[in-house]
Amino acid sequence: MRHFWFETALLQGAWADRVRMSVEGGRIDEIVAGADPEPGDERYGIALPGVANLHSHAFQRGMAGMAEHRGSSADSFWTWRDIMYRFANTIGPDEIEAIAALAYVEMLEAGFVQVGEFHYVHHDRGGTPFADRAEMGGRLAAAAAETGIGLTLLPVLYAASGFGGTPPKPEQRRFVNDADGYARLVEASRRAVAPIGGIVGVAPHSLRAAPPELLAAAVAIGADGPIHIHIAEQTGEVDDCLAFTAQRPVEWLLAHAPVDARWCLVHATHVTSEELSGIARSGAVAGLCPITEANLGDGIFPARAFLEAGGRFGVGSDSNVLIDLAQELRSLEYSQRLAERGRNLLSTDDCPSTGRLLFDRAARGGAQALGVDGLGLAPGGRADFFTLDASHPTLAGRSDDAILDAFLFADSRGMIDGVWRGGRQWVRGGRHIARDAVTRRYGSALRSLTENA
Repeated sequence: MRHFWFETALLQGAWADRVRMSVEGGRIDEIVAGADPEPGDERYGIALPGVANLHSHAFQRGMAGMAEHRGSSADSFWTWRDIMYRFANTIGPDEIEAIAALAYVEMLEAGFVQVGEFHYVHHDRGGTPFADRAEMGGRLAAAAAETGIGLTLLPVLYAASGFGGTPPKPEQRRFVNDADGYARLVEASRRAVAPIGGIVGVAPHSLRAAPPELLAAAVAIGADGPIHIHIAEQTGEVDDCLAFTAQRPVEWLLAHAPVDARWCLVHATHVTSEELSGIARSGAVAGLCPITEANLGDGIFPARAFLEAGGRFGVGSDSNVLIDLAQELRSLEYSQRLAERGRNLLSTDDCPSTGRLLFDRAARGGAQALGVDGLGLAPGGRADFFTLDASHPTLAGRSDDAILDAFLFADSRGMIDGVWRGGRQWVRGGRHIARDAVTRRYGSALRSLTENA
């Protein structure tokens, strides 16, 4: 049994001061507010529940900054994708493990305790499946084990390069599976994550890459687990879907798939008010990645209207060009301010603190999307939490929801001082305990990829 004492903590639904928390077997046994610390207690300032990062392509951390050089034609998501394909086709098992480990270190340092890995680089460099179908996914599990982050592995079903079952392009050969191959991949993935207690879901990549019959097959293979799909990220995707089906992507999905609370619709950037209401009614989570969506020029998700319709959302670091929980949530609110020329647009009469609303909603939506039970500081839940340094200058004179407003909207550099998952501390003094070794291995992997490019 370990005992923690916090000056203040965000418990489920309310702030409390002088909180004593007992942890056993990785779970919270007891929480007592208004308590005095006892000898041997580990004492900290401010405790917050850890948050789930619902959408990551870990390998793309290795190409952060590589696509910020103007090309010979107008740059867009599609020109960025060409660069990403070239990078994806260079990495092997050792490289993906090294890159993922650094991404996961940075996620934990930012307050993320669980990651949804939307994983599609399945095969060897020539496109031939590995003897172990989950070789690459197993390396992601190894990176999660080394760094301590919780893993929801989402093997991607990728079968076509466009609507109507257009054959995959040569540069997509590492991603491609048919229904039988995908079923074997998912089963192998379950074996790969079992030693770390990981979760496996399914991820039909998109409507253009997973034709209707394969989308249905993926849903069946996934059983009761999480189901994630890229949807309506780009206007070009919307136009192509309209041309082929006479319906918009989200419109088609809601009409033809059993969308419910298991589903995470990633991006959903370009949607009508009717589609927003349909997502909200389904109970699905909108997986928003504001930093990546801004970096790629995707557009602005209508978050204010979605929340007014009762929608659920979580956030993800997606391309991992910058991994920062506070910045994801800040960018979400700021995008609405820029679009509507107002302020505090995602707060409500019931929750006037923008920081509190964003943090609470993202925590709940992320946990739902990744199939995680028990995130949040409550007896019986996993001891997944992070602490803020109460002496940080930005927090001077702040209490309760003003703490979250400061964390998200003011200078929070150095504010996170500790992160625990399952009661084990992985970040001390703002730095992951394995950062040095992970960084060295990452640097070696990137230099090798560059030299052999």
